Amino acid sequence: MSTDSEYIAALIDLHRGRDRQGPGDSDFSCHILSNLATLPLKPRIADLGCGSGAGALLLAQHYQSTVVAVDSAAVFIDELTARAKQLGLDRLIMPIQGDMANLDRSVGVFDLLWSEGAIYHLGFDRGLKLWRPLLTDSGIAVISELSWFIDRPPDPAIAYWQNAYPMMGTEAENIDRANRSGFRVLSTHRLPSQAWWVNYYEPLRERMQQIEITPITRSVIHETEAEMRMFERFSDSYGYTFYVLQAV
Repeated sequence: MSTDSEYIAALIDLHRGRDRQGPGDSDFSCHILSNLATLPLKPRIADLGCGSGAGALLLAQHYQSTVVAVDSAAVFIDELTARAKQLGLDRLIMPIQGDMANLDRSVGVFDLLWSEGAIYHLGFDRGLKLWRPLLTDSGIAVISELSWFIDRPPDPAIAYWQNAYPMMGTEAENIDRANRSGFRVLSTHRLPSQAWWVNYYEPLRERMQQIEITPITRSVIHETEAEMRMFERFSDSYGYTFYVLQAV
């Protein structure tokens, strides 16, 4: 029987060498950035749960400003560092291997906090409360969270996510959580389902053909394939919503 640490190591290995460790899309992110409230010319930026750096590198390119990029997995921090150097952005990327639940103001106070597909490790409500002190007054947070799109999702989807992520809420519930955590919700944006397939699931399927199969990796692959089948059936009921929040 595998331990939690062995399972997490296998999950990380499955995601190695991929541009993204979760659903996302650069054009979609750029659209959100282009419509943000006014930020300083050189905003202080953090990307929490940055993975191998899809968001952090985009933010550095977009703002030409330093991005503090935090992830707990050393392998992803190493990949980010290498990618930043290849793109000539290493002077703008400050990689930190650390726990995004235990950051404090000594890390910095930021004008823009970005996090894609990572806050679920903490829970949306808890994560917002932990991260609010990292923002300046009126600072902006852009955070994607797995969310129900409808009030009465199909029973199979409910059963699956009650087991996988029981804290998952509707968009309305998450807006209320944000309001109670020291934020004002400026806008919400649903990530198109195509971005899940093109930028995340299909590269994962390719990776599944490359890794060494062990009992642990077989379990990880089985669960990932189950997630894919669920999304294929019910992507009209749930997905990632990007919440654009302003500290108040």
